[in-house]
Amino acid sequence: MAKIPMKTPLVEMDGDEMTRILWAMIKETLLTPFIELKTEYYDLGLPYRDQTQDQVTHDAAEAIKKYGVGVKCATITPNAQRLEEYKLKKVWPSPNATIRAALDGTVFRAPIVIKGIDPYIKNWTAPITIARHAYGDIYKGSELLVKAPAKAEIRVEYEDGQTETTPVHDFKGPGIVQGIHNTDSSIRSFAKACFNYAIDTRQTLWFATKDTISKTYDHHFKDIFAELFESDYRAKFEALGIEYFYTLIDDAVARVVRSNGGFIWACKNYDGDVMSDMVATVFGSLSMMTSVLVSPEGNYEYEAAHGTITRHYYQHLQGKQTSSNPVATIMAWTGALAKRGELDGSPELTAFAQKLERVTIETIEGGVMTGDLASLFKGEAKTVSAQAFLIAIAAKL
Repeated sequence: MAKIPMKTPLVEMDGDEMTRILWAMIKETLLTPFIELKTEYYDLGLPYRDQTQDQVTHDAAEAIKKYGVGVKCATITPNAQRLEEYKLKKVWPSPNATIRAALDGTVFRAPIVIKGIDPYIKNWTAPITIARHAYGDIYKGSELLVKAPAKAEIRVEYEDGQTETTPVHDFKGPGIVQGIHNTDSSIRSFAKACFNYAIDTRQTLWFATKDTISKTYDHHFKDIFAELFESDYRAKFEALGIEYFYTLIDDAVARVVRSNGGFIWACKNYDGDVMSDMVATVFGSLSMMTSVLVSPEGNYEYEAAHGTITRHYYQHLQGKQTSSNPVATIMAWTGALAKRGELDGSPELTAFAQKLERVTIETIEGGVMTGDLASLFKGEAKTVSAQAFLIAIAAKL
């Protein structure tokens, strides 16, 4: 069988631990036998990030801007424990945060729905898509440990020399302080991406912050969304019979639990981080979630929106078979390949990606799956290793 050609490379970003092992397995079993796979490779594994002073992460982000589509494996965001474990030069920032800041996009995450796996919330009969702002807030925050009594304030100095200050806290003893920021241009890009995605998918859009407490910061998000909706999107939404509304984040949580799903829930950066994990878990597994970052310039980064499966990696190092779930990583590849085919005018590449998605789901629905799904499956389930699962998909493909 002739392999499917590719015109333009994907930006391939390798990762860490068990997901790095799965990454190689997926390429070997499901991709290279069928595609003349063209990628520009970047190793975002923690040892190489440390070796390059994290320059490799910045280079990967620039490559996505150049080629338009990237696919990323899960990576370690180091903490003090990882600093010691990997003998790092420093605690490097999250690669995801670095890439998202460079692309200034919106992350859309949606659960992969499987027949035979019922959501924990029974009335969630349709997927819920989380639209997560991917710039700023605590992910670009500045922090200090306050070691003794002190006064903390925010000070802004304008180009003309004028300054504005506002007090933060009068410390009577040790404590902590943090400064965060966002920009109007990034918030507008976020709002436009959410409105356009709602129109494209014909889904109602929710947006939630905590503007009753954050009367300047969060309220500014709310105002920009409202202004854009009224000026550019209200008529389009009404023509499609879909709705946009704003609510407080705590009210949104209460509403979403009572809902039937089938809508887009737009969240600020941290809220989206937390709520996407909650939605994924309710629908079955953190490994059953698609994730794509869409930038205002039309660049796309597909990723597995879960961790590096550390526990299974240590078992793998001991020579043990693991039943790690590779579905989110497979879907990162299929999403990137489908978009690459769409942008390059290569329908056979897009068709291949769609078939691979379909047979992955059919393999699970047929009763062959990894251990995390077997305990949830309503029917006869055969638990297999990650490698056996990929081989079963390849046979069906």
